[in-house]
Amino acid sequence: MSTGARRSSGAAPEEIAPEKLARELEEYFAAHPAAVILEEGRVLFDMRLARYSVTESHGRCLLQLWSEERNLMRTAVGVEHRAQSLRILTRKMGAPKPQALEIVPNNDRRTPTARDAARRNYQRLLERVLTRSFIGFKVDGLRNAMDLEHSFGPAYVRGRLLKGTMAEAVIGAGEDESGAIVEGILTLGILWLDHCRQHTDARRHFGGLKVIVPANTWRVTAERMAWLNHAAANFELYTLDERSEELTPVDFRDTGNASSRLMQSFSVQAAVERCQVGIDRIFALLPEGGKQRTEIRAHSAGEVSLALHGLEFARVRRGFAANSFAQQNEISFGAGPHETPLTEETEPLACELFARLFASRHSSGDHKDPLFRIQAERWLESRLRHELPELLPGLRGELIYSQVPALSSGDRGMLDILTIDRNGRLVVMEIKANEDLHLPLQALDYWIRVRALNAERAIGADGKTLSAFERHGYFDGEPVSALPPRLLLAAPALRIHPANEPVLRYFSPEIEWELIALNEHWRQGLGIVFRKRSA
Repeated sequence: MSTGARRSSGAAPEEIAPEKLARELEEYFAAHPAAVILEEGRVLFDMRLARYSVTESHGRCLLQLWSEERNLMRTAVGVEHRAQSLRILTRKMGAPKPQALEIVPNNDRRTPTARDAARRNYQRLLERVLTRSFIGFKVDGLRNAMDLEHSFGPAYVRGRLLKGTMAEAVIGAGEDESGAIVEGILTLGILWLDHCRQHTDARRHFGGLKVIVPANTWRVTAERMAWLNHAAANFELYTLDERSEELTPVDFRDTGNASSRLMQSFSVQAAVERCQVGIDRIFALLPEGGKQRTEIRAHSAGEVSLALHGLEFARVRRGFAANSFAQQNEISFGAGPHETPLTEETEPLACELFARLFASRHSSGDHKDPLFRIQAERWLESRLRHELPELLPGLRGELIYSQVPALSSGDRGMLDILTIDRNGRLVVMEIKANEDLHLPLQALDYWIRVRALNAERAIGADGKTLSAFERHGYFDGEPVSALPPRLLLAAPALRIHPANEPVLRYFSPEIEWELIALNEHWRQGLGIVFRKRSA
């Protein structure tokens, strides 16, 4: 690591050469894959979910960060190494003063010493509680050591309960761990059970898994656990109050239906027609051939966005003019914090942005270019939506909904693709462009909610029994089967995490899943390398 950028904690970040600065940032990101980006104490990016690019160009160090929620581009001009973070001095285009970003190693703001001490204390506490609660069982091998080969991290304490030839796998997370850590415990628990079964004496049988979470954090794990294969293993869920050392079982079979709500469908064609004047104005600013490459997506009856390979670059909203009931188009360009109203003054800036975007974002573009790399999953989703009829002819490719809100009490986010097959059966599709250890259970969250909505059947005006989707106007009046949805998971073959398939094997037999491995160079042309299905 360069010493030229090191300063005392009270000093301002030092401005250094762009190539040297780019190297410092690359080294920090490589050393801290779970880093979090902060601005004025607010979390902007979690690097476990976001992507970044650091490039030296024309005497500037350009830092670009992007996620599903936002993107950010700054010129980095200096860094300051602090005890538990890296402070970056940046310049934002058009801003009069430099702004500081802070990178911390992870979302846990505790010092490494405090964090390690808390985890050691939790491990000792868990051993006492297990010994007291499971009489006759021996607590064996309790540990939280890092094991990257098998995807085990230090945030989870894992071990075994032994009694003769009987054995149970056990995993727990302390109350000081983040919500994301606690929500990920079932993935790691399944992997730990599978590991125990594969690396044990043939005379010993691991009958199941005990998962222990902090009090009041059990709901997500319970909803997921209810849809595992309970014939394959005995799954048990507990909460632990660390103050009273009370271990309480959770009946995950009686958690009720996942809380979900479905937005009313609307006419995409009518939404586009309402916003057509604004759309035409944006088209007039695009480079030659840009109109033909642009995808128009309707988000509501009065709002559409324009996107290039899944990356939204402009929006048109139909609203009321100030101090009037007259309707007008509100047009903006850019994304997230950089969304800018389109006016006569900002039109040259919009033209410059559009020119850069269309020059960079195409199938044979430069892989180092941030505009090429940004939002790869949205690009992949865009290709799948357009090529689904040829790629998977069993699906109704003309009846596709993307980025469907799948809202619940836990705010599970947006479902990538929802469609039906030729038999009218719902199909939930989750897409990843990069490795994701938690892909199966994240996809399961959406499947659970779509299944629950489809089960909300009621008698329609014509006397027929209709699902929530039919009542809310989805699928153009096509009947929706009462069968549980199918679950498809798609990712480039080399980007499928090795742990995904072992987790899928523990899903309930009621879940008909399929893992679809796509070709690595999917931007040039989409193809299927292999497919694996539930038994």
